[in-house]
Amino acid sequence: MSKYTEDWRGKMKSLDELKEIREQYKEILDLRMHASHKIEVKAEEGIGHKKKAVLVCGGTGCTSSGSRRVIERLKEEIKKQGLEEDVSVVMTGCFGLCALGPIMIVYPEGAFYSMVKEEEIPEIVEQHLLHGKVDTKYLYSETVKGNMVLPLQDTPFYKKQKRVALRNCGVINPEKIEEYIGTGGYEALGKVLTTMSPEDVIEVITASGLRGRGGAGFPTGRKWQFAKDNDADQKYVCCNADEGDPGAFMDRSVLEGDPHVVLEAMAIAGYAIGATQGYIYVRAEYPIAVERLNIAIKQAREMGLLGKNLFNTGFDFDIELRLGAGAFVCGEETALMTSIEGHRGEPRPRPPFPAVKGLFEKPTILNNVETWANVPQIIMNGAEWFSSFGTEKSKGTKVFALGGKIHNTGLVEVPMGTTLREIVEEIGGGIPGGKKFKAAQTGGPSGGCIPAEHLDVPIDYENLMAIGSMMGSGGLIVMDEETCMVDIAKFFLNFTVDESCGKCSPCRLGTKRLLEMLDKITSGNATMEDLDKLEELCYYIKDNALCALGQTAPNPVLSTLHYFRDEYIAHIVDKKCPAGVCKDLLVYKIDPDKCKGCTLCARTCPNDAVIGKVKEPHTIDPNKCVKCGACMEKCRFGAIYKE
Repeated sequence: MSKYTEDWRGKMKSLDELKEIREQYKEILDLRMHASHKIEVKAEEGIGHKKKAVLVCGGTGCTSSGSRRVIERLKEEIKKQGLEEDVSVVMTGCFGLCALGPIMIVYPEGAFYSMVKEEEIPEIVEQHLLHGKVDTKYLYSETVKGNMVLPLQDTPFYKKQKRVALRNCGVINPEKIEEYIGTGGYEALGKVLTTMSPEDVIEVITASGLRGRGGAGFPTGRKWQFAKDNDADQKYVCCNADEGDPGAFMDRSVLEGDPHVVLEAMAIAGYAIGATQGYIYVRAEYPIAVERLNIAIKQAREMGLLGKNLFNTGFDFDIELRLGAGAFVCGEETALMTSIEGHRGEPRPRPPFPAVKGLFEKPTILNNVETWANVPQIIMNGAEWFSSFGTEKSKGTKVFALGGKIHNTGLVEVPMGTTLREIVEEIGGGIPGGKKFKAAQTGGPSGGCIPAEHLDVPIDYENLMAIGSMMGSGGLIVMDEETCMVDIAKFFLNFTVDESCGKCSPCRLGTKRLLEMLDKITSGNATMEDLDKLEELCYYIKDNALCALGQTAPNPVLSTLHYFRDEYIAHIVDKKCPAGVCKDLLVYKIDPDKCKGCTLCARTCPNDAVIGKVKEPHTIDPNKCVKCGACMEKCRFGAIYKE
């Protein structure tokens, strides 16, 4: 705990006191932000600025790549060079470019080091931190232009982004409450409690146009108003941090990089609806997020920003964590609340809705992490500021976890209305290997596939629904021409079958039957009649399942049927997988004109399916071939192909 926290333990009584801490940290944070917009450094020249801050990503992605070891080695080398007084090492949250981890940025220059290895640290410390010369061979290539080192914000990955929910990720140490306060943190809560009525707060949130970022897109202000209008002796505020979509890590990154923003926003909502208790439901598979939330809650209580009599206004509000066991269905609001209560996480019929009868049968509001992350800035900057970017019906920004067949895997935040083409080709850097874009899956198992013909559709709630997909929580998986769309539908449906809670038969039995039909198609045993049955069953499940998990489970099947029906027909009629993915439909062959008879493929085959003599063209026995692809991988002459 720093001296500032010790000095202010439990004494936060006014906004002025909060602003005093902010001023004490202003110089430190300004040092890190100085390069964000304007500094260009000649790589071969010395840098005059003596004070430096080295920010190292401490999010899950970079931690798994060894960023903790990089931090320790940095501290050792800085001490060895006698630079402790001039150089600070700061562990932050996610910078966004997850594929380049471990990531390290030196401020005020803004020099961006990517894929940092421990053995590179001594040279970087000596050259850059001691002698002031940027070592360009270790920098992210997009920031090096000739002999100039450009700010990260000038690179294609960041140029079109607008960081609202992610504004502090990669900037502050998430384990220091003073650094969050240094960016203006908790001033929105102080403003609300000392100058605004609950009605004023809800009016601002409503006017901003903020909609739920968890998938459904329900207007946040309206949800809060419903809960406020219901009288009760106790109300609750909940945070859905049970992010379970394959390939999604937006909420996790906010919790790891800026946990206090969620605590502040929940306290604001508590004041608006008349609640005194909040719960954050976070999956136990997010250990770093859980650890930082626990630290944040402890620090906020110690400084009087959670607990009793906040800002000396008589308002009480506290927050507790509840760990989820990893059930995808607990992302559904009623199942989540049932789980918090200590019961099996199963959805409840609605109505009544949670705003009327939610957690412990009391009025409750539930928003996801990204939604909460927008609230303090809306309060401080105003509804007009937030509604000034985005589209007419979808205001603000959206965070996407960009993955799949894409160069720049990572976390991006763009204004609503940004086109899929801009995200994939400009921010994402396009498809690797010169392959063609085929589709993008948004909304995870609940969403749908967007084909190339819709690359220029502005991304917002209404447009995605119109083309058969949905926003979802923000996973965005990019697929190229080598992706089988039937196999993709099967992948997501397999996930849904595993995650169904089993409470209702349309979901429990219907999704299993859908998966069986897809298995039949990918194995070459289906008929066109099966295709009609598949589509009919999809609509039955959508209309009759109890909760959103079952109701949206057929979406990947329906969207691929709509845009890629020819692939389904090829599997059924031609008994072929156009993308060469479905093993049961593959045939491996050897081109006799290319085969040199080196026998490497025969020696590699695990089932003796390759036949041939040395220096003579080989063949593959289809009855013995197990379609593992080992022969094709080993062939040095490109003689083996699949069809």
